[in-house]
Amino acid sequence: MTSDLPYGTAEAPRVAVRGEARLEVDPEIARIGITVSARGTDRRSALDDLTRRNTTVLDLVKSYGQAVEKLETGAFSISPELTRHGRAERVRAYHGRVHLTAELTDFTALGELTTRLADLELTRVDGPWWALRPDSPAHAEARRRAVTEAVQRAREYAQALGTGLAALIELADLGAENATPYGALPPAAGGARMAFAAEAADIAPALDLEPQRQTVTAQVNARFTMHPPQL
Repeated sequence: MTSDLPYGTAEAPRVAVRGEARLEVDPEIARIGITVSARGTDRRSALDDLTRRNTTVLDLVKSYGQAVEKLETGAFSISPELTRHGRAERVRAYHGRVHLTAELTDFTALGELTTRLADLELTRVDGPWWALRPDSPAHAEARRRAVTEAVQRAREYAQALGTGLAALIELADLGAENATPYGALPPAAGGARMAFAAEAADIAPALDLEPQRQTVTAQVNARFTMHPPQL
């Protein structure tokens, strides 16, 4: 029963420490949000225009081949714009929107694609949002460094008492997290964000984008037993 006590015994004193690691690494992927809009005097013309613009955007993104790792269509909407006519209201026009998300691994292609998309009529581009993959080696490296720090810290405590570590009792992973989580687009207020919208047909030069470094952290709690010190 004594061995289950968290504070150890005189024959097997315990030391509890926390190991932490923080890495700054280059991102592996970048995501952009694309909003395609259309307007028509009737529902059918708005839908036809939206379909045409959406197809143009999809074809442009797909033309970058393997540089685009993922392309997904999100929300779609078509809504009437009402105007007051006497005491009644009538439909003045219809507005349609399609939201897409593209994920790229080639950041040189990203700059060119972003400007080409923004140069399309009634097309808005948001982003980029930089991120690491969930299985990025950076996460494993951060965890290794956190464990190394925990062992080193415990060893220093033991050495301060003139003794050494005897055994590892417990290692608890508090988790490693990425500053920009992989998955859904981050909130607009967080991180670096740019928005582009174009109405003209002039060709714009490709953007020179500087990838935002990602912060990866890891924390572990560790408990060790020590050889009895001579106090």
